[in-house]
Amino acid sequence: MATSHDEPSPEQIAAELAVVLGHVARRLRRTSPGLELTQSQRSALSLLDREGSMTTAALARAELVRPQSMRLTVAALEARALVERAPDPMDGRQSVMSLTDLGRRTLEGVRADKQGWLALAISDELDPAERRTLADAVALLERLVQR
Repeated sequence: MATSHDEPSPEQIAAELAVVLGHVARRLRRTSPGLELTQSQRSALSLLDREGSMTTAALARAELVRPQSMRLTVAALEARALVERAPDPMDGRQSVMSLTDLGRRTLEGVRADKQGWLALAISDELDPAERRTLADAVALLERLVQR
């Protein structure tokens, strides 16, 4: 980044932030290796948890993937009893997917692993002033993504 007397450009900040966020995302994904869930499987579970039951087509649209890809993801989750299929109450020709209790517990475990690693890293590596700076940065990032 630029030296302390130089004002970094938005482009510099954006480039460096994208790299760092990528590193953080990869590190967080590695915190639960024993669960052997792919990123797309974790993402589908999270979406079902947040939004509730959805058709495979709706999941694919929300995740910006092809329906065929989402069918493979859902089939893998269904084989592990993490999601279950039920007739769509609005259109009996379709099915809706929803989290099972095991799926919810698995997702909670993944989240706890990620938050646990991050909380420990923050505790071990940052002093109180740095923690405050990071908390402020989180609020700023949230503001950017709400844009």
